[in-house]
Parts: sequence; structure tokens; C-alpha cells
Amino acid sequence: MNERKNIRVIKELLARIPSKKYIISLALTLTLAVTMAQSPLASKKQVGMFLNSTTCVVLENGVNPYNGFISEAVEKHWKITPFEFIDETEFEIRRLDTRYSFLVLMKNIYDKDPGGVSYKYISLVLGAKAKKVIDMPELCNLPLQYSNDNNLDYEYAMPAIIKFMQIHVKNLENRRFRISLRGLKYYNSSGFKEKQLLMNRDKMAPDAYSTEKINTVYPYFVKLLSSSEIKKEIASNPKNALFHFHVGPNSDKGVGKCFEMIFDVDGNLHYYNSRRITNDNEDGFNMKDFKRIR
Repeated sequence: MNERKNIRVIKELLARIPSKKYIISLALTLTLAVTMAQSPLASKKQVGMFLNSTTCVVLENGVNPYNGFISEAVEKHWKITPFEFIDETEFEIRRLDTRYSFLVLMKNIYDKDPGGVSYKYISLVLGAKAKKVIDMPELCNLPLQYSNDNNLDYEYAMPAIIKFMQIHVKNLENRRFRISLRGLKYYNSSGFKEKQLLMNRDKMAPDAYSTEKINTVYPYFVKLLSSSEIKKEIASNPKNALFHFHVGPNSDKGVGKCFEMIFDVDGNLHYYNSRRITNDNEDGFNMKDFKRIR
């Protein structure tokens, strides 16, 4: 993201808005968007370069279940560009070449917490002559797993993640400015009334521990399931279902961030939120999240 250009555009936009209330609100949003950015968002030109690239799926060294999950999802669902699989050594060679784009697992790069918590992100980036991986133009970036977590709970979400990344790139072509302001919250919607909401019961906050409790603020269809049960439910490709994907630290850690996502089986993202975990705001999808989506 070109911050100077963004700030100039922000000033021009604010000058056209008469309400002080909206000026303050929008200014805060825009400031956060600029200060929290950690990788340069691909420009419209770079989005076009991506569409003409070959996407390299970077596999982890050694035996890693991630390799199987990402390979299967890409082979079944990646349609937007030609693709091939490479290892981490080849990635370091090719990443300077703009003819390539990369689906790569970014480890211990984003969201480092003073408590030592960090995360793995699955990132779609464009090749560039950048000294650091974090400086490569970013097309999409999603949290996948706490960095020291060997749990495979993300497997059921991988197909939707791969589909979403392609949807997101297409949106960047025409809606880049709006997305740059709101990030993945650009996709947040409400009115899940006609949907079946499948929630991961092991990733709920203490205040949302039962359907009875949830229904006090979210009076629509909701089921609390394990990750394996969600995988079975969505295997038949139900068009009316939305499902929950959570990323957070191990249960023995009370620090860090948690991320909440709700997808459908076609890869559309309907809800995204992240927040710091505290003693008063514990890990997991909570009642405030339910209030946002009702």
C-alpha cells in the first residue's frame, strides 16, 4: 500500500463529508487501515500481473499434513491461474520473479505478541524484487493456525479458503480502495436468518457455551459441532449452510489474538473479526460476534 497516496486520498475524501461525526469515524477507520498494514496491498496493475502469472504452491519441508491439505484443495478448486507445486528452496529462487505468484505459508511474521504468541498465515503474494518476504505485494492473507499448534482443525476450511482467495482477487480489481480501508471486514454481512449456521463447539467463548444461551441474542438456526462433524456436514456441498472457522492460541495461553471467520461452501466470506484475548474477553466466538451477524 502506498501510504502517502492513501493519506492524500483520505484527506480529499474527508473534505467532501459535511458531518463531523462521520469525519471522526471514518478518520479512525482509515488511520487503523494505514497503521496496521504489514504487507503492501497489490496495486491494480499488480492484480493484472497476477492474473497472467503462474501460481506456485509452496510445500513445507519434510512430512507435513499441510502439504496434503493444500495440494488437494488447489487441485480441486484453483481455477484462476495455472499452478504448480514447488518446495521452499525453489520459492526463494523464484520469489523475485514477477512472472510467478505464490501460495505460501507465512510463519512467525504477522501479529507477534509480547506474550510470545504468533501465527501461521496462508498468503497469496506476487513475485517481486523485495528483500523480505513480507514486502512482496499481497493479494490475500488469512490466518490459518497458531504457530506452535499441531492441531489439524483447519483441514475442513481449506477448500473454502482456496475458493475465497480467488473471489477476493477478483474483487480487488474493482473494489481495491474499499477493501484497503476495511480489510477482510469488507465482507461482513448480517441477516443470516435463512441460513444454517454450523459453529465449532470447541472454539466458542465461555459466554456462548450453548444453543440456549446463543439464542437469547441470535434467534436463528445454529448447531454446535466438532470440526470433524462440520467437515461431514459440508461434504455434501449444502448451499444453505454457513460454517465457522476459528484461529487462536492453545487453550493453556491467555494471551494473543483470536480470529473468527464464517464461510459458505462456495468460498464466500460472510464474517471476519479479530481481537486481543484478555481475562475479560476470552478466546472464542462470543456473544458480541453473534450480535454482529444477526
